[in-house]
Amino acid sequence: MLVHRNIKELPAFNKAVITIGAFDGVHYGHRQIIHQLKEEAAKCGGESVIVTFEPHPRQILAPESKAPKMLTTLEEKIYLLNEQQIDHLVIVPFTRTFSEVPASTYVSDFLVHKFCPHIIITGYDHHFGHNREGDIHLLRHMEEQYDFHVVEIPPQVLHDITVSSTKIRENIESGEVRLANELLGYHYFVSGEVTGGDKRGREMGFPTANIRLHDLNKLIPAEGVYASKVTIPSPVSSDDKNIAKIFNGAANIGRLPTFGGKELRIEVNIFDFEENIYGKEIQLSFYDFIRPDKKFMNVQALQQAMQEDVRKIKERLQCKGKI
Repeated sequence: MLVHRNIKELPAFNKAVITIGAFDGVHYGHRQIIHQLKEEAAKCGGESVIVTFEPHPRQILAPESKAPKMLTTLEEKIYLLNEQQIDHLVIVPFTRTFSEVPASTYVSDFLVHKFCPHIIITGYDHHFGHNREGDIHLLRHMEEQYDFHVVEIPPQVLHDITVSSTKIRENIESGEVRLANELLGYHYFVSGEVTGGDKRGREMGFPTANIRLHDLNKLIPAEGVYASKVTIPSPVSSDDKNIAKIFNGAANIGRLPTFGGKELRIEVNIFDFEENIYGKEIQLSFYDFIRPDKKFMNVQALQQAMQEDVRKIKERLQCKGKI
């Protein structure tokens, strides 16, 4: 997949079959559209092109308090779409000025001029341009003038995407990551840089990697302890330099209430691992919720709880068919 971040320097696409959307989460519902996109491209011998926006339009147009947290950061979205074997991903900077372009100008100067589309795949509920005046009816009205064909995404697919996205967010926010994972088609994950902490975990016998997210708009699961897996993109040793390594771990999202903490932290105790990974980018995938974050009477009680957490996590991660 070729990723294009500069819309002023796009290539001449071959019979571009395009679809436009946020694709936040790149979940099962989105993959139905991607399958349709690839099928249409294969039929006409063209190239599949996904057009997405950064930041998400609602983060620009919605009041700050109502702006949604994202299931995927831009880089995570690129990673997930690359696995779908799309030919091209075009990332368009979204601004309020861009949103105010008249709908017909959006079609002529943006879609046609930039992509010269052979086919546009869109839903009946897709709106664009100033005051969201553009829709599938306008596109069909302009088909003959600009020599492209409009293919409608089935309404049931769009309904499934809306329902799935809502349920995924609700499940993640409540800690029900197993249910969210079923709808996503993969294990929900966050990614970021390993930073230094206060080393309390190490003092208790449970050293943790503290993860600093690069994008504060990323949706973080409910506070608590999770059965997790950690992907470290190498090299962490001299062997297998080009192979990412995956380890089991006990992740904790919380504020260290036993120690009077206030700041939300994401940290993970990586099992059977002793490498120095400060400054490295890692990916933390959530497999199952173990318990909520809570304040313990003393450090000894916390240690006992952590020992039990590790026991449960190792047991659950071994039950591959149940996670």
